[in-house]
Amino acid sequence: MSRKPTKGYYVKGHFVAEGSELDLELKRELKGSDSASRTDLKRESNELQKLGEDLLQLRQDAMQQLVTLGHVPELLFEAIRDAKKITNFEGLRRQMQYVGKLMRKLDEPQVQAIRDALDVQHNGSAEETLALHMAEHWRERLLKDDQALADWLVAHPDTDSQQLRALVRQARKDGLPDKSAVSQGAFPRQGRAYRDIFKLVRDHLSAQKAEAP
Repeated sequence: MSRKPTKGYYVKGHFVAEGSELDLELKRELKGSDSASRTDLKRESNELQKLGEDLLQLRQDAMQQLVTLGHVPELLFEAIRDAKKITNFEGLRRQMQYVGKLMRKLDEPQVQAIRDALDVQHNGSAEETLALHMAEHWRERLLKDDQALADWLVAHPDTDSQQLRALVRQARKDGLPDKSAVSQGAFPRQGRAYRDIFKLVRDHLSAQKAEAP
């Protein structure tokens, strides 16, 4: 007599049986805010689960960019990678429910970045928009986070590190743009270093894409 398969899902390549202690712990961690209504949580869960399903179709280079920029956390990336290996319909359905729960843990900028990446891929001709978006994010990280420079050099070792460091120092000295003024329709003049960082980053990202198989 065949044994009925255990229901569950995968986390970082390991099977989690439904009802197990680990499953209950994960569900407690992934539980949504108590302040939201049950209907709102259900609608949000459905929307984000659908977005997670769409994320399975995202190109590898675009996914890697989202991971590098922190828009797709490692746990979500692993769950999506595991989902791609599942051929059983019921198993895939349960895995995607888990992906949906992970999606609910993202903040709005992360969700929007995922939507933007998928939109660019679907539109095809708008690929440059994604490159510009990624370049803007890298510039912001470089100017605000010292660790970002090291991360960039690891990902792009052919970068002139002295030039980039000098540009970052000068841009910080010039001052960052006033986002509140920009949101009100003003366009404050930016220093040359600020613009040069964007060009340097954009050029390296474009070259990396061109070299990709």
